[in-house]
Order: sequence, then structure tokens, then C-alpha cells
Amino acid sequence: VRPIETEAVPAKHPVHLILALPRPKVLRRMMMDAVTLGVERISLIHSYRVDKSYWQTPFIQQLDDYVTLGLEQAGDTIAPEIQLYKRFKPFVEDVLATLITEQQPAYVAHPYAEHVMPYAIQHPCIVVVGPEGGFIPYEIELLKKNGCQAVSLGNRILRTETAVSSILGRLFI
Repeated sequence: VRPIETEAVPAKHPVHLILALPRPKVLRRMMMDAVTLGVERISLIHSYRVDKSYWQTPFIQQLDDYVTLGLEQAGDTIAPEIQLYKRFKPFVEDVLATLITEQQPAYVAHPYAEHVMPYAIQHPCIVVVGPEGGFIPYEIELLKKNGCQAVSLGNRILRTETAVSSILGRLFI
């Protein structure tokens, strides 16, 4: 009888990923990818360009299924913490502002930002990604006012699911 070999569970990346709720079919892929890439915490939020009907989709009730698929893909056993926030301003002012520290900075992906998204960081961080079409100027200003740094991923406008994979790849090489 051969002994059972146990492999170490891959370590989570200390990232709190905050996503403006995407279209339902995109939500499925983004959740699976974020979990597979080892995100520690995920918050889904509302924003001006998020259709209110997305909050009633059956895909929201199936989040656990997408998490399980992502965990299976990565060979992981520990699910990320997931929260839903249906109001943008209260989330940014009352929740997000309390999470941002010098040891845990927050970056909001914005194609017209002056600063570039950092590479290969070694500390916990918060990453905020807007909906298709991006956050409106008011939302970007509110995020910046409450401690987020607007950062660019380059001169191309990316789909949200591409942006998430790109950001996570840059941060944790």
C-alpha cells in the first residue's frame, strides 16, 4: 500500500478584489478566475453603470458553485470571503475607507489615470475594478477622496474580465 501523498494548498494572495457587479455571464467567469488566481476576499458592488436587474439574476445565488469550480481548478480548499454591497456611496465612505491603510493600499483601475499599476508587490492590497464602460467621474473622485489611488494598466481600454486577470498577474508574479 502506497502512502497518500498530500500536496500543500496554494497560498492565497492578500488581495481584496472589489468589482462593480458585471453582466451575469461575465460574473460567472470573473468569479471562477479570481478564485483560481487565489484572491483572498471579493466584494461585489453597485455603480452607476451597473444595471439594477443584475442584482436579481440567478447567477448571484450560484456564486458558491463558481467558487467551487475555481477552487477545484486551482487545487485549493479555502474559499475567499465574498460580500455584496448594493449601494456605492455608503460602501465607499463607510466600508472601503476603513479598510485602506498604509500597509494595505487601494488601487482603482482607471484607463485615464496618471499613475501606472504597480508590479510584483509584497503586501496586502485592495483592487477596485469598475463595470464595462468604467466608473463615472463622480465615482472615481469619491474613490480617490476616500483613499484609493487611480492607476492605469496602459493605453488600451480592457474588458473587465481581462483587466482583473491582468491586474492580478501584475501584482503577484
